[in-house]
This record gives sequence, C-alpha cells and structure tokens, in this order.
Amino acid sequence: MDKTALKDLQSDDRLKLKALYNRYRAEFLNFGRRYNLDKDDLADVYQEAFLALRKRAIQGKLNAIDSSMKTYLFAIGKFKIYDALKSKKREIPYETQLHIVEAELPEVEIDTEQPLTEKQLLLRTYLKELGEKCRQVLTMFYYRGLSIEEIAKHAEYKNENTVKAQKSRCLKTLRQLCNR
Repeated sequence: MDKTALKDLQSDDRLKLKALYNRYRAEFLNFGRRYNLDKDDLADVYQEAFLALRKRAIQGKLNAIDSSMKTYLFAIGKFKIYDALKSKKREIPYETQLHIVEAELPEVEIDTEQPLTEKQLLLRTYLKELGEKCRQVLTMFYYRGLSIEEIAKHAEYKNENTVKAQKSRCLKTLRQLCNR
C-alpha cells in the first residue's frame, strides 16, 4: 500500500482524510451498482468500508499489505455489500414459501435485455444434471438467500456442518461439470 496514503489514513488531518475518502468514492458507487443496491445504501457501504480501512490503518494492520489502497478498500466494500444484500433479503418474507421443493420453484427469470452468455447457458444445463439434494441446497442458498442455519432447519439436515459439507461437494461437482 502507498506509504503516503497509509500515513494520511492514520493522521487526523481532515483535508487529507477527505481527499482520500473522495478519491475512490464515485468509482466505488459505480462498481456497486451491479449489485442492485440503491445509491443511498451504496454510499453507506462505502462510508463503512472507508471507516474500516482507516481503523485497520490506525491499528497498524495495513503496514504489511502489498495491495493498493483501492483494491483493499473495494474488497472490504464488496463484503459489506454482500452483508447489506443478505440483510435486505431477510427483510423480505419468504417463510410461507419454505415448504416448496426445488422442483416446484419457478424457473429463474433473468430481467435483462441481453441474452444469456454461453457460460450462463452451460451453468443452467449443469445445474439440471446435479442431484436433487445438490439443487435443493444451492437453490436455497443462492437463489432464495437462506443462511446455512436456515437450510439445516428447513431441509431437516443433521446440523449446519452437514449443510456446509453438502454445499461444498455440490459446488465442487458443479465446477467439474463446467470445466469438462
């Protein structure tokens, strides 16, 4: 990380901090639009990411980091975007739909004017080749946004570790199918 930027992050100089804050803000907001969060939520995420970056700089946790400030900041921001998306999904009532198995779920519609890429079409095909349990776990986790804990409870798995292992095996199988 740039030593000057690191010193500026650690300082209490408002002008330097403001300049650092604004350096990547617009670019981050543009980057974050692909995740379908509104502008206000993205601005909040960026502020939280910047504050987390500054806190780590003050604690001395960035001294040995080789990546650029932008890369590190965007990585923090991306995880905060995921957290925001998960919390938004939890606000949507889905409890009434939990009894539906994956075979009864509607086909995922892509709301875009662009046709599916070749990789997306292959992924759709390979998902159909997976076993029922794999499709169920991956659908519940990625499509419906359920947590591992919720999947374990509603799909009647022994515990969360069993769900994690199943999800891991399913993703490995899916990757293998995609890489043939």
